[in-house]
Amino acid sequence: MNGPELLRIVEAMHREKNIPKDVIFTGIESALQLAAQRNAGEEEDVLVHIDRMNGLIVAQKGDQAIDPEMLGRIAAQSAKQVMIQKIREAESEGVYSEFTARKGEMVTGTIQRVDAGTCIVSLSKEGKNAGGSIESLLPRSEQIPGETPHVNDRIKAVVMEVRRNGHRVKIVLSRCHPDFVRSLFEQEIPEIADRTIEIKAVAREAGYRSKVAVSSIDMKVDCVGACVGVRGSRIKNVIDELNGERIDIVRWNDSMQVMIPNALQPAAIDDVFLYPRMGRAIVLVKEDQLSLAIGRRGQNVRLASKLVGWDIEIMTLDEMNESIDRAVIWFQQIPGVSDEMVEAFITEGFMSFIDITFVEPTDLAELGGVSVEDAESIIQFAEAAAERIENEQPEEAPVDEEAAAGRTMAGPLPETEAAATETSEEPPTPIAEETAAAPEETPVEPPAQVDAAPVESPEPAEEQPPQS
Repeated sequence: MNGPELLRIVEAMHREKNIPKDVIFTGIESALQLAAQRNAGEEEDVLVHIDRMNGLIVAQKGDQAIDPEMLGRIAAQSAKQVMIQKIREAESEGVYSEFTARKGEMVTGTIQRVDAGTCIVSLSKEGKNAGGSIESLLPRSEQIPGETPHVNDRIKAVVMEVRRNGHRVKIVLSRCHPDFVRSLFEQEIPEIADRTIEIKAVAREAGYRSKVAVSSIDMKVDCVGACVGVRGSRIKNVIDELNGERIDIVRWNDSMQVMIPNALQPAAIDDVFLYPRMGRAIVLVKEDQLSLAIGRRGQNVRLASKLVGWDIEIMTLDEMNESIDRAVIWFQQIPGVSDEMVEAFITEGFMSFIDITFVEPTDLAELGGVSVEDAESIIQFAEAAAERIENEQPEEAPVDEEAAAGRTMAGPLPETEAAATETSEEPPTPIAEETAAAPEETPVEPPAQVDAAPVESPEPAEEQPPQS
C-alpha cells in the first residue's frame, strides 16, 4: 500500500466514524509493530512510524529496515485484529463523549426492533450521515403509558443516561422525563428557542398531566399566550407528541404568595401561609374548591408542589383551625415546653410531633430559647409520641380517608395515592372536566319532565265528557 492510498483510507475513516486521524495512525502503527514482532520474534525490538504528511511507512528492527509488505499472512491477520480493536475503542470513546455532552437533549431515531417492550432505537451521530448510526435503548418504563411503538417508526426522546458497558457505550432514552416536555416546547415555540421566554420549571406525571412554569424577559410578549398559540396551534403539536397528555401553562412569579395560586389553577385560592423553616405552604380554599385544588388522586396539588419546590397542604379555614387546636394540645403535653414555645412552634408551621423531629436540636434551641440538651429531650419525646400516634392511626384512618386523598404533601405519596384510590368513586376524568361534570347532571332532569307530560295528558281527557 502506497502513501497516498493510506492517507485516503485514513481520511475516509475519519469522516465516517468521527475518529481523530492521529488515533487511526497510532492504531495502524501498533498493528504493524505487533505483526513485525511476531514475524521476527517476540524478543526483537521493532519500531514502526507513519509519516502523517505523505503516508509512507518506516519499519526498523534495530538498524535493519523491514518491508511491511513482506510480513506473513498470520502476522497480517494479527495486525488487522489489533487495528480493528483500536478503531472500535476510539469510536466508542467518541460516542461516549458526544452523547454525554448531549445528555438531556432531544434526539430523533428509528425503531429497529422491539424486544419485550424495550425499543432498540437507531440514532445518527450529530452532523454525520446515516452510516454513523448507533443503537440506543428506550425501556418500557421510560415510554409514555398507553403508547404502542412499532418497528420503523420515527420517535423522539431525550438522552437520559450514557454509561460504558465494557468496550461498548449504552445510551438510554426517555419519553417520560420532564426534559422531554421542555425540549418539545423549545422545538415548537420560537420565543423559547431564542430565550425571549424562559421555562422556569416543569413538573410531570407522564401520560396524564404536566405543569410548565414560564416567564418572559420582554414585557411586550405574553409568555402564556405565546406558548398556547393562535387557537392552541402551538401547544397542540406538543400535546399530539405526548399522546394527548394534559398540559397546564403557568405564569412564573418569584413570590411564592403569587406562584402557588398560579400553580394550583384552575382552583380559586383564598389565602397562602408560608413556613420557610419547614418548606411548607398551607393553602386555604373554600369547601366547593377543595376537590378541584386537590385534583384527581391528589394530582393537582402534587404537581404544584413539584413545580414550586414546597410541600403544599390544601385546607379549609375550619380544618386549619382544628389542626392548630390539636397541635396546641399535643405540644402542651411535652415536658418543659411553655406556652410561648407552643406559640412559636405554631408560628413556624409545626402541626404535629413529626414536624418537630425534623428540626436539628440547635435550631430548636434557638427557636424556643432553651438549651441544646432540653431541645434534644423535646425531640426525643416528640419521636416517641409520633410513633405512638402512628401505631394508633390505622384504627382512625377510615374516618378521615378523604383528607388523606391529597390535601397534604408532607406524607408519602404512595399512601396518598392508595387512600385516594379507595375513596374516589368519581369517574376517571381530568380536573378540567370535573367542572364540566355539573352541567352534565342537569340533562338528567328533562327525562323526568318528559315522563310527566304523558301523565298530564289524560287530565284534559277527563274534562271532555262534561263539555259534551
